[in-house]
Amino acid sequence: MEMIKGALYLVGTPIGNLSDMSARGVETLKSVDFIAAEDTRVTRNLLSRYEINTCLISCHEHNIAAKSEKIVSRLESGQSCAFVTDAGMPCVSDPGETLVRLCAEKGLPVLAVPGASALTAALAVSGLSTARFCFEGFLSVSKKQRTARLNALKNSPYTLIFYEAPHKLKNTLSDLLKFLGDRKIAVCRELTKLHEEVIRGSVSEIIARYEAVPPKGEFVLVVQGKRATREEEETLTLAQAAEMALNLRDDGVRLSEAAKIVSEQTGLRKSEIYSKSIEVDSSESEICREPFEVYKEE
Repeated sequence: MEMIKGALYLVGTPIGNLSDMSARGVETLKSVDFIAAEDTRVTRNLLSRYEINTCLISCHEHNIAAKSEKIVSRLESGQSCAFVTDAGMPCVSDPGETLVRLCAEKGLPVLAVPGASALTAALAVSGLSTARFCFEGFLSVSKKQRTARLNALKNSPYTLIFYEAPHKLKNTLSDLLKFLGDRKIAVCRELTKLHEEVIRGSVSEIIARYEAVPPKGEFVLVVQGKRATREEEETLTLAQAAEMALNLRDDGVRLSEAAKIVSEQTGLRKSEIYSKSIEVDSSESEICREPFEVYKEE
């Protein structure tokens, strides 16, 4: 494999099952001039599994500022480097941002060699909405910062994803219940490992479970976003109906007739659809696209 001179490769590594290492990832680790690793002891196990003998240096959160300068210097001399963390993609709740930022400032190429991710794996198996989500990583251990963050998230409609260690799990679940309410949650434990487990239920049910069974392993918590109230759902449905009517109008159907057609499709009142269509249309443009009609119920 021919490496790009002076390039930094961000190589995703398995999150538990070493068999999940990609063929391209293995080839990259074999081909670069050196590997910078979050924990050389963990990385050596991976390198041994795939018979990789590339030079290995340590680069973790406590020394990354100083090490980044040295790594960049080597890259500028034409060497190539693979950066890996203990598990998953570098820079996602792991060290690496400082190094990548410095490379970007220096105009050095940074390439991703994707691999396993606890974030996307947990979201995929959660059974909760994957359309929009917010990744929060580890919540702060500071009570003030944690409270502020959860308060900021309590009205978010997006699925929320957190990482958590076993000894902090109970407190985190209690805080989720306190600030977010008793929502649906999927607790994903030891993903891809021997004791992999996904537990689904309400936050209160999960709290009760771990009162009886002490938590073990690494956790990803996938929490349902705030659900819309009945009034909000009705408003959203009416807004969608108005858009349907406006689309028909744009195809040449008079707005009053379009409202009638959409009413038959949705069960909403024709007059409400018509009024909402006028409101939406007016907010989108100051120029009315057709003469205003006085709507009359038939």
